[in-house]
Amino acid sequence: MLYSLLKWLHVLLAMIAVGANITYGLWIRQAARNPQNLPFVLRGLKFVDDRVANPAYILLLITGLAMVWVGGLSLTTPWILLSLILYGAVATIGLAGYTPTLRRQIELLETYGPQSPEYLGLARRGTALGIITAILIVAIVFLMVTKPTLGM
Repeated sequence: MLYSLLKWLHVLLAMIAVGANITYGLWIRQAARNPQNLPFVLRGLKFVDDRVANPAYILLLITGLAMVWVGGLSLTTPWILLSLILYGAVATIGLAGYTPTLRRQIELLETYGPQSPEYLGLARRGTALGIITAILIVAIVFLMVTKPTLGM
């Protein structure tokens, strides 16, 4: 019963985290059509990232590790190990790349506006980091759902 409860919570957290993140590009694209809304949207995304998505990702790690322990699995199981490595990459990109980029993007937008070269450069960087992160997250979800034999 405990394993099933952890699994349910793990899936719920994944839906919350990934669901929030997947909307970022859509919100930014919509706001770019109405630049007066861009500061509000970027601050909103930062809030959702800091208060919803990132805490959910942290709890995903905790519930995932708990399922490994409760389920008698091994961290060296290839699909689990690869998922943890990808999770580390996502966390690194998020903490060292996306979060500071978004913070600086908001500052530059409010100081220089949406057409400034500095802002546009950071917007491109944020988009690239978001795409890379999304690809890694999709790979993690694939591994979690299919549990493939990887022969590592």
